[in-house]
Amino acid sequence: MNGGEGVAATSTVMIDVPQELLARYDKLAETTGRSREFLMNEALEHSIDKLEYEFGLLKKVEDYRAGKLETYSLDEVREALGLD
Repeated sequence: MNGGEGVAATSTVMIDVPQELLARYDKLAETTGRSREFLMNEALEHSIDKLEYEFGLLKKVEDYRAGKLETYSLDEVREALGLD
């Protein structure tokens, strides 16, 4: 046991990053006194919620277009909610 409660397990991944983007992270790291790794992890963590939401919506649109979603007319919704 490492005794480090609250410390998340990590994995190393390799990705190709455009040089211009890497330079921006390096400049931000220098400016903030944080490591490039820290900043990139922060960016990944903050963007995953947005990506999950957006791709979830796209999946629903695809399912709708493919006829995989149950849909209701406005009249059916009004009736179900007692709004007639």
